[in-house]
Amino acid sequence: MQLTVFTLLAKRMNKKFDVFETLLKTLENNNESLEEGDVLVISTKYISNSQERIVDLKKIITSEKGKKISKEYQLKPEIAEIIIRESDKIFGGIGGFVITSSDNIMAPNAGIDKSNTKKGLAILYPINPYLTAEEIRRKIFLKFFIHVGVILVDSRLMPARIGTSGIAVSCAGIEPVLDIRAKKDLDDNPLKVTFQAVVDNLATIANHKMGEGAESKPFAIVRNSEATLTDRKINPSEMAISPDQCVYVRGLSNPPKF
Repeated sequence: MQLTVFTLLAKRMNKKFDVFETLLKTLENNNESLEEGDVLVISTKYISNSQERIVDLKKIITSEKGKKISKEYQLKPEIAEIIIRESDKIFGGIGGFVITSSDNIMAPNAGIDKSNTKKGLAILYPINPYLTAEEIRRKIFLKFFIHVGVILVDSRLMPARIGTSGIAVSCAGIEPVLDIRAKKDLDDNPLKVTFQAVVDNLATIANHKMGEGAESKPFAIVRNSEATLTDRKINPSEMAISPDQCVYVRGLSNPPKF
């Protein structure tokens, strides 16, 4: 059967709210329903809004380190301060952007986003994204007695590419990676290192339909994905590796000596 993606138009929310209850109302308003085997994709910004992960930049007090980061990378002091608070590690950067890592998620400026929010405010990544995805998955099962996968999606720049792509920040109820090592390619050569990033691929597909601007479509249903669903708890280490193991990070930190 053919893979299909349904996006759901949802009411914009500005205060703390229950994502699951909002999902139920949104399904009803869009005359859609979830089915066994579906993958539900939710925007991380929507999750962050539900958790009130919105900061007023005028209320941020900048530390000395924040001032140094601000000066070095030409950032507003309050943005530099939030980057420090939200990051486990800062690798470096260029004017306007700092490359950071938090919970092994690499992103410019710690994923801070000022789009789709009022002027003077910024949206941060959600708290406990894996737990949040798992709670939503379980509530769906208890409500409808169906098994679905849940992916929380964000969009970001990819190395040496123009434009943003969708990426899974967390997931639940779905095997995140397909190990196809030892299988053979079209020329009968065994694959030695290949893993297929299932949830990232689905996140990109859904993100394309959900949009990046004023579409107000924070939910998408991916149907007939052929992804493997599971009831086991997903460990974040299954989707991300330490930056020290990343081929890009290691390669760029070890330039040629000629």
